Amino acid sequence: MAFHKVLIANRGEIACRIMRSAHAKGYRTVAVYSEADAGAPHVQLADQAVCIGPAPVAESYLKVEAVLAAAAASGADAVHPGYGFLAENAEFAQACADAGLVFIGPPPDAIELMGNKRLAKLRMEHAHVPCVPGYSGDDQDDGALAKAAEDVGFPLMVKAAAGGGGRGMRLVDAGDDLAAAISGARSEALNAFGSGELILEKAVIEPRHVEIQVFADGHGNCIHLGERDCSIQRRHQKVVEEAPSPAVSEELRRAMGEAAVAAAKAIHYVGAGTVEFLLGGDGEFYFLEMNTRLQVEHPVTELITGQDLVAWQLDVAAGGELPLDQEQVRFDGHAIEVRLYAEDPYADFLPQTGRVAAWRPSPELRVDTGIAEGQEISPFYDPMVAKVIAHGRDREEARRRLLRGLADTALLGLPNNRGFLLDVLAHPAFADGSATTAFIPSHFPPEELTPPLPGPRQLALAAVLLYRHSAHGEDDWRSASPVDIRLDLRHGEDGCLARLKPGADGYQVDLGEAGTLALHLIAVADGEVRFECDGLAERARFAFDGDTLHLDLGGQALAIYEFTPELAAAKEREGDGRLIAPMAGRIVAVRTEPGAAVQRGQILVILEAMKMEHEIKAGADGVVEEVAVAEGDQVDPRQLLAVVASAEAEAAE
Repeated sequence: MAFHKVLIANRGEIACRIMRSAHAKGYRTVAVYSEADAGAPHVQLADQAVCIGPAPVAESYLKVEAVLAAAAASGADAVHPGYGFLAENAEFAQACADAGLVFIGPPPDAIELMGNKRLAKLRMEHAHVPCVPGYSGDDQDDGALAKAAEDVGFPLMVKAAAGGGGRGMRLVDAGDDLAAAISGARSEALNAFGSGELILEKAVIEPRHVEIQVFADGHGNCIHLGERDCSIQRRHQKVVEEAPSPAVSEELRRAMGEAAVAAAKAIHYVGAGTVEFLLGGDGEFYFLEMNTRLQVEHPVTELITGQDLVAWQLDVAAGGELPLDQEQVRFDGHAIEVRLYAEDPYADFLPQTGRVAAWRPSPELRVDTGIAEGQEISPFYDPMVAKVIAHGRDREEARRRLLRGLADTALLGLPNNRGFLLDVLAHPAFADGSATTAFIPSHFPPEELTPPLPGPRQLALAAVLLYRHSAHGEDDWRSASPVDIRLDLRHGEDGCLARLKPGADGYQVDLGEAGTLALHLIAVADGEVRFECDGLAERARFAFDGDTLHLDLGGQALAIYEFTPELAAAKEREGDGRLIAPMAGRIVAVRTEPGAAVQRGQILVILEAMKMEHEIKAGADGVVEEVAVAEGDQVDPRQLLAVVASAEAEAAE
């Protein structure tokens, strides 16, 4: 099973992560990329690279024959699937074996079995692994599911039997909501995984999500490397992960570890895998699923064990034995990871696209990333852009280090969740280790998530930087002219009229009710400014995207621009009733037609982008005047989808 060149059948940060370990062990690497990723960092890091198709994943990263052709063209003799895409595709693993390639992952049979939640649960029950009560039958008729739901009891979870990542999953509190949940979960599962098979599980209220890292080799050895707590989630997708779990004792760790190893042995597992459990407040735990691949959150396990799990994968795939037995596994300190997403937490975590104007990760932390300054974040792939991880002697030290390092990590140019992550890490319920899967809904409900507003220091600095950036500011920014410069500053829909007076020693910035501040620029270079404002000196990072200033000060990033008459006219032209695409994507459903009467909040179009379905709803009661798209269309950001004439406008006419 010896090999010398590894093709990574993935992209982004995980492709870069795998390449670094492969290079350290002396292997050559091959990247595959779509046309959208031609300039991506993982392409540049690899020894060789092969384009495998257009941007849509079905035409590139999910195209098995294209990946195999790339391996043949490059002379690769092993394939690492990373996570996502083809990582848990049994047919791909078998195709690699049939082509004479070493698949750096588990056997195809194990992938196939554990990739189906229904069959996996049946096998785990046979292996005496604790499972959540529910329905895993093969009768998928709506009536059979409804009857099974009554037997299970509410609340319950409707889940896609295939896939993961929270897609095809619905929480149902009462029987009246069941039919819609089944329909929605089945539709989403079909689009995401090609299978509408569902299972039902009793909802464990406010549990913790705790998973065990297992590792097995081809010589019969199987161990666990402790647990990770992944309870903080939104839309059933993990946001913060840590190891060890603050809720797991030595005794519980031993019990969960033994159950996870039993699960792996029951399917003759080989390689890295994760057995996920729900942990109730009473200390009882239940099998959730097994991920037959490396997990996104594997760095926290690496930091507390001192091991390189990708290196272990490479060694096991080459026929080697595990480097440690269970008694030799040691844990050191605590590690916490956050996932940095290109998404807007203040708009229901809607994924975002755009250009990365600045990317300056903290050198004090481990940052696994696959982006670079100037890169476009595409609508075709997952919105996660980096994983930011801190290690400390204990949990509190790790938390403080992550707070500091994340605040010093600048991602500018498009909305992202860094500020939200800082709020999560600083929250008392996270700091004291009591957070469950209900943490975000309980402490950050959508109605209370509002975008931060710039403070006086940010507005004053923004006014000066925008003035310098403008044509009249560049030539004479240290002028002693007594003339006031007026700037109508805007942040989203909020505005502030600033009066700027340049002087020999800096600027006087009058912000009206917010006061007048004295600001002096000490140094400006490479996207960083050091300044003094009313006697307090500090630094900020900034970048311009056109005439928009992206400013990062004190851990808060804001986009601020000068509102001009031209912008005002453009905004006026947009008009009411126009439904536009929030990002590029594919239209998966059109649920209206011209002339149809619609109500506020009614779903008119469903857009699939960044691995999620986005419901485009009517903003007011009215009549559909135009439908500009059809099912299957690819649309660009801000492309017109439909026009609704409001009832008020109709009445006025």
